Amino acid sequence: MRSVDEQLKRVLEIAVRPAPVRVAISDAQGLRSAEEVVASRALPGFDQAAIDGYAVRSVDVAGNGEGPPDLPVVGEIPAGSRQPLRLQPGQAVKVSAGAPLPTLADAVLPAGFTDGGSARLRVDRGVPSAAFVRRIGEDVQPGDVAVHRDTVIGAAQIALLAAAGRDKVLVHPRPRLSVVSMGDELVDVSRAASAGHVPDVCSYAIAAAAREAGAEIPRPPRLVRSDARELRSAVEDLLPFSELVVICGAAGGSSGAEAKAAFAGLGEVDATRVAMSPGSSQAFGRLGRDSVPTFLFPSSPATALVLFEVLVRPLIRLGLGITEPHRRTVSARLTSPVSSPEGRRSYLRGRLLREVSSGDYLVQPLATGGTHLLATLAEANAMITVPEGATDVTVDEQVDVALLSARR
Repeated sequence: MRSVDEQLKRVLEIAVRPAPVRVAISDAQGLRSAEEVVASRALPGFDQAAIDGYAVRSVDVAGNGEGPPDLPVVGEIPAGSRQPLRLQPGQAVKVSAGAPLPTLADAVLPAGFTDGGSARLRVDRGVPSAAFVRRIGEDVQPGDVAVHRDTVIGAAQIALLAAAGRDKVLVHPRPRLSVVSMGDELVDVSRAASAGHVPDVCSYAIAAAAREAGAEIPRPPRLVRSDARELRSAVEDLLPFSELVVICGAAGGSSGAEAKAAFAGLGEVDATRVAMSPGSSQAFGRLGRDSVPTFLFPSSPATALVLFEVLVRPLIRLGLGITEPHRRTVSARLTSPVSSPEGRRSYLRGRLLREVSSGDYLVQPLATGGTHLLATLAEANAMITVPEGATDVTVDEQVDVALLSARR
């Protein structure tokens, strides 16, 4: 029996990182930049008014002990104007927010500091130099790095790309993951399950977990019977569109034998049992011309989700260019005892809490009735790891806990 660490090492050694692609910046959100974007122009590109008001020379509105003087208003510059205007000493020009400043102006006087005059302006309060002005290049200078390589592109990065005049950016695309569910007992969730049939939960669960991890699902999950030829046909159809494949219901027993027959000549699949609970019956290999990493999981959705979390999610994160692909882990005290099969690493669902007085983490184990139960899985916000050397862990003992995605 292979250890979890050995299996994970085998999986991560073949991490597939799709070649970078150039996409519209509107499609780049959440992806990592595959290039260093250098600004070729200043931002802002010219001195501009930050608010509606009057462009002035600050020295003309400073006052001389008797209050700032009145100024003639000699023009108006709206936002978007390309008409150059020169300000003479002792004059004011009405400006809109975003409008270019006239030559010699070094400040904008807010309308609220004046009587709002259109021909002659009474100045009630002066402003210092550079007040309410966006200076050329004060945000970004030509040659500045607007977006660094491997930065996750969010709203701010998209704003910088747009401001830098970039409508496309080179990114690491989402790895494409395809899902197949195999089983004579399965029916699609859109159909009523009659006696002896169960809805195909696993493919929906794995596809959702893959999207949450950052993968793309290029084709709808496929549902096939426990038939080697049907399974092979479905997988061969999906391989050209996939960097990863997960097959539910194809590990252990007769299903494992069907899968082994299905993939003869298509690639190598290793079905060595792994010392973990749940999910010791699993298989991993590489199929097709491009040697696509392929996982074979049991049919239990709860077990498949644990296997996905431990083995597949890190592979997706590496494919996205994330150097630390694993969940954040903390040490927490158990609020109730747990047990684990001897010689296996157990992954148990739990609810992570924080003790108000000490700030210590506490974890409440869930699903004591069985790892196959889905309801408590939906309540979990953490996954407890019980190491191979422990069989019984008591209350208040420390365990490692991986933080799962927050739920509201």
